[in-house]
Amino acid sequence: MSILTLVLHASPVVQAVMGLLLVMSFMSWWYIFSKHFAISHARKQTEDFENRFWNGADLAALYDQVRRGQTLGMEKIFQAGFGEFLKLRQRAGERGNMELSDVMEGSRRAMRAACQRELDELDSHTAFLATVGSISPYIGLFGTVWGIMNAFTGLANVGQATLATVAPGIAEALVATAIGLFAAIPAVVAYNRFANEVDKLANRFDTFIEEFSNILQRQVK
Repeated sequence: MSILTLVLHASPVVQAVMGLLLVMSFMSWWYIFSKHFAISHARKQTEDFENRFWNGADLAALYDQVRRGQTLGMEKIFQAGFGEFLKLRQRAGERGNMELSDVMEGSRRAMRAACQRELDELDSHTAFLATVGSISPYIGLFGTVWGIMNAFTGLANVGQATLATVAPGIAEALVATAIGLFAAIPAVVAYNRFANEVDKLANRFDTFIEEFSNILQRQVK
């Protein structure tokens, strides 16, 4: 008995369970690959920007360069913070009634908001992976239980119960559990890895916000 034969001869409920698990597995693999490339790109962009930033680049020139390109990750945070800093400093110079602490607080809030937007983007669809990893085994188990029930119910029409009569039905049912594990295991591994990678980027973003705030504070003094 091949696995394909077991699937084709399974009951409609078990086949529906298998179909649902295969769809969930396909979608999770799609998100795994897309999220892997997105996080890898964000990490590379962050490293490139940090090298430019800490190599003594002029902040105004770097801001103009970042504003003209497609920004991502730490570049977005820098663009939001420095842009808000320039606007508030100009407003403070025109009005003369704005405290420098307000300028710093405004730029810091802008960077925090940009940081949160970037992290939300990096975290998108990871909840789906967590859901697939947690519920797929139970969906597969439901298909297995249903299939075993049908296998034993069919024994009522058989004069003598033997392993040959019970084995095909139980084997069909166990395929559902196998497909459930096939969908769950990669999703759980990918979710844990992506969560760890996003946490690392979040720590780098937070560190940059604090260090860049100190640099801006020295400029307004």
